[in-house]
Amino acid sequence: MTRSARPIATRAAAGTFLVAALALAGCSGGGDPAPAEGGGFDPEEEIELHIAWWGNDERSAIMAEAVDLFEEEYPNITVVEEPVGAPDDLFNRLATDFASGTAPDVFALGGAKPQEYGGAGALLDLSTVEEYLPTDAYPDFTLTSATVEDTLYGLPTGGNAIGVVVNPAIFEAAGVDLPDESWTWEEFTEIANEISANAGDGIVGLDLRIQDVLGTYVAQYTETGIYDWDGELSVEADVIQQWFEMEQDLVESGGLPDPSVIVEHWNVTPDLTLFGTGKAGMAFAYSNQIGAYGAGTGAEVQILTPPTSTDVSGVAVLPSQYWAIASESEHPEAAALLVDWMLNQPEPAELILANRGLPFNPDTLAVVEPLLAPADAQSAEYLGKVLEVGVHAPPQPAGGAMLNELSQRIESDILFGNTSAADGAQQWVDELSEALAND
Repeated sequence: MTRSARPIATRAAAGTFLVAALALAGCSGGGDPAPAEGGGFDPEEEIELHIAWWGNDERSAIMAEAVDLFEEEYPNITVVEEPVGAPDDLFNRLATDFASGTAPDVFALGGAKPQEYGGAGALLDLSTVEEYLPTDAYPDFTLTSATVEDTLYGLPTGGNAIGVVVNPAIFEAAGVDLPDESWTWEEFTEIANEISANAGDGIVGLDLRIQDVLGTYVAQYTETGIYDWDGELSVEADVIQQWFEMEQDLVESGGLPDPSVIVEHWNVTPDLTLFGTGKAGMAFAYSNQIGAYGAGTGAEVQILTPPTSTDVSGVAVLPSQYWAIASESEHPEAAALLVDWMLNQPEPAELILANRGLPFNPDTLAVVEPLLAPADAQSAEYLGKVLEVGVHAPPQPAGGAMLNELSQRIESDILFGNTSAADGAQQWVDELSEALAND
């Protein structure tokens, strides 16, 4: 088997670049890709597939084992693995690869990317390979983000939800009681400040990545969250300003570290975060990452529903990622078999478990549940709770692909004193509105 990792492109504005890339590659933006030709899968044909994803070394090791099993099952197929560390690394690379005609056959997508890539004609219509990749076991709400004009372009790897991971050992060292799940944002900030003041050893109360929590916070104050069901912005600047002012207060009071430290840890893997290295008492994280965040802390990490100062939790059960197939893949049937293997077959399920979220396919979930490690069992319990108290969120529209970069950029300007919270919030609304309108 061949294993390699291509160089990572460092281009910014991948969403805009993708449109030009697809034009160069000959994809028809907005149109459905033509059904694959070739008359089906030939088990005698020597085939090479490329698969790309993001994640840490643990995920890469799991994927390597799953691919080994796939190649044993289909000895005529060789799979070249192309892992990268962070989601943006993959998305930037994909934009370049589509321009040069070297896109992987199968790749992971998240956030607005299924909408963006599907609408641009980059993804295979999965109905054209349904013989090899059945999709009928997946609940409708899990497919929303990968469905564009009634065409399904991806299947979810599993589900998760945003929560607050807490390190009880740090709470104890700081003399702070663990909160119950009726806590408010005011109580949350008080706790973060107390931990920073009392824990010592450079430990802070909160390790914050804005992209992990802003959507949940907004959904507590709006009917549908950041977007509505028509793909338009549904939040006013005053709500965003409210969030940024809370960040400013936390930095000033010590609950958050210096802005330079916040920026430094924007996009690191969970094990390299302040929380993951035992230097923070709380962090916002997806439920399937409990184990990764807790691995380096030496403590029994717990997960709580986020605070709310309204009567709405704002939390939704979301697909963590989607597997998609390039519309220009020379081997769509074989690529479909690979996706089916990763999502629907029991042998790899016993390896992957909840690494990409708890499976939405009930048959796969039945295989996984008895084998879950304590952290993943905790994640499953948390998801069950969110299903009771959570909200149903609209898909992130393609124009929302800039959300993480935009939020980080505005956050940086505000925390470093280059703009006010009010002006930054209005800029956030204006830029995101423009991106949605131009999509």
